[in-house]
Amino acid sequence: MLVLAEFNVLRPDPGLLFWSVLIFLIFWFLMAKFAFKPITNALIKRENHIQDALNDARKAKEELRRIQTENEKLLDEARQERAQLLKDAKDQGSKIVEEAKSKAKEEAGKILTQAKEEIENQKKAALHDVKNQVTTLALNVAEQVVRKNLSDQEGQVQLVKGLVDDINLS
Repeated sequence: MLVLAEFNVLRPDPGLLFWSVLIFLIFWFLMAKFAFKPITNALIKRENHIQDALNDARKAKEELRRIQTENEKLLDEARQERAQLLKDAKDQGSKIVEEAKSKAKEEAGKILTQAKEEIENQKKAALHDVKNQVTTLALNVAEQVVRKNLSDQEGQVQLVKGLVDDINLS
């Protein structure tokens, strides 16, 4: 402890100062000769490695952007194609509905025409039947009237005069 009691940091001993500087210079020379070059080479190698990693990261980022752009384009194309398909399907559906409506109208028109023709034919047949019945009935009535009127002589004369008068008027 005695040695430490005489040591003063504020007033260093010139011998201690000499030896400290000499050891420091030797240490610095040995470090420069054997350690600085490998450390410098390792730092340069590490710097190059980091720079390569940064370049690779930039390239990967650019590739990712390109891929994202391509994906967006593909998505847009897919959306457009889907919209076109939906539009085509809607158009086809509308076309089918219109064709069905048109066919239904045509069929309804045909059925209506056939029904009108059938009604007209039935009407003509009914009128013809009514005329035949009226004619038959009129002939029967006329026959009975004529028989009753022609049973006496005076009735026959009056009938002939009436017929002559009708013929002259016609």
